[in-house]
Amino acid sequence: MSSLSERLTRGTASSPAQVDHARRLVADWQLLADLAFADLTLWVPQPCGSWWCVAQVRPLTAPTSRPEDMVGVELDAEAARPFAAALREGRPVTDGEPDWSGSTPRRREVIPVRHEGVGIAVLAKDTNLAVTRSPSTLELTYLDIAADLCLMVSAGTFPPVTMQDAEMSPRVGDGLVRLDRAGRVSYASPNALSAYRRIGVAGDLAGADLAEVTCRAVTDRVAGEAAAAGITAAAAGRYLDPMDVEGASATLLLRALPLQAPGAEHGALVLVRDVTDVRRRDRALLTKDATIREIHHRVKNNLQTVAALLRLQARRMTEPAARAALEESVRRVASIAVVHETLAGSREDVVDVDDVLDQVLPMLGDLTSVGPAARTRRTGSFGELPAAAATPLVLAVTELLHNAAEHAFPEGEPGVIELVAERDGGDLRVRVRDDGQGLPPGFDPAASDGLGLQIVRTLVTSELGGSLAMGPLEGRSGTEVVLTLPESAWPRR
Repeated sequence: MSSLSERLTRGTASSPAQVDHARRLVADWQLLADLAFADLTLWVPQPCGSWWCVAQVRPLTAPTSRPEDMVGVELDAEAARPFAAALREGRPVTDGEPDWSGSTPRRREVIPVRHEGVGIAVLAKDTNLAVTRSPSTLELTYLDIAADLCLMVSAGTFPPVTMQDAEMSPRVGDGLVRLDRAGRVSYASPNALSAYRRIGVAGDLAGADLAEVTCRAVTDRVAGEAAAAGITAAAAGRYLDPMDVEGASATLLLRALPLQAPGAEHGALVLVRDVTDVRRRDRALLTKDATIREIHHRVKNNLQTVAALLRLQARRMTEPAARAALEESVRRVASIAVVHETLAGSREDVVDVDDVLDQVLPMLGDLTSVGPAARTRRTGSFGELPAAAATPLVLAVTELLHNAAEHAFPEGEPGVIELVAERDGGDLRVRVRDDGQGLPPGFDPAASDGLGLQIVRTLVTSELGGSLAMGPLEGRSGTEVVLTLPESAWPRR
């Protein structure tokens, strides 16, 4: 199935602004379906005269009248006459008599979707007539607000121009408050009353100035004034992002929407959700995240201390081989410390390997300690890897670069070492090439007892679940080492 944007452009909603408007409606229309106790389907006209269903949503507050999947259904011009009438007249149209055929009787209302005065689609609102409801104040308020929102859809003033995170905003059932033009409460649902009780508001909300009540209940004065200003702005016709309201013992998430339907009384809709537990978990996660970053910082400091101690010990060694071994250990420990330094400054458990290598390669001193004329060149991007995979990969790459500089260019001969990163989907292939003297005759990488190759082989196969291949370059002198690292085998935290 194609994406919603592709389905929309197949109809007459061809401009990017019209497509974005329809996408914002679909992103936020669960609110309308729940208030109307109805299924909603979005239909776009096609050049041939037929109509195509491009999206569908079912209510959470009532049984569905459309259990079948309507997306992709096509209606000819005759069957879709109410659609054309609604789009032409620019107002909601009732689709004749109720449909009593089938197992679920339903009544349909068609609402034109307009953007900047141009009709781009219609919204079909199907109500299940098999469900009988008592005309309670709650239900009547829901239906009244739904009618206002439908008129706003037909006028092009809903949804708002700025995309809001409808997934995180409160639902109708979480708590609903209806405000009049002056910002006073004309109705508050039982769940909304309970939510306000939890932040310390006593008594009924009916007739109260919600902005003032909310401001008094918030513990932080600045946050209370901001919340009050947001509620007042919604009553005046402006859209704002959802906001947290924190009382003494609870935290509420408020979303205020203006209700300014043509020909109807203006006001606002405020949705309320108790997010106390959610915010408590968020704070716990932030604390845990800060603790993990502090641990990485301390590990980095400890590794740097170890590297400094090894460096001091190397300076006291009189045996050249022992001094070289300690200096190699210093380089390896320093490479691991750089990874932990990167993690200490990151909020994610992933590492940008390119940034790490940009810090590690200068630490090799352009490899001047073992190959004065050898220079490195890096191409391609390693991208981001899980932290548990980045450490062995960086260590393996630095070992290969060091080995290439040490063995490929005898007596300081000039040369180039190339580090190439290639992505194949999520998998990673790393090539280390040099234009040096090549492998000695009869050299078998698998049987080599060199410490560097043993370290690389262990890291690649055991830690990264990859493979290691080494051989001469085709058509010219030099050596190439290829690390193949499948994403499925990378270690995770």
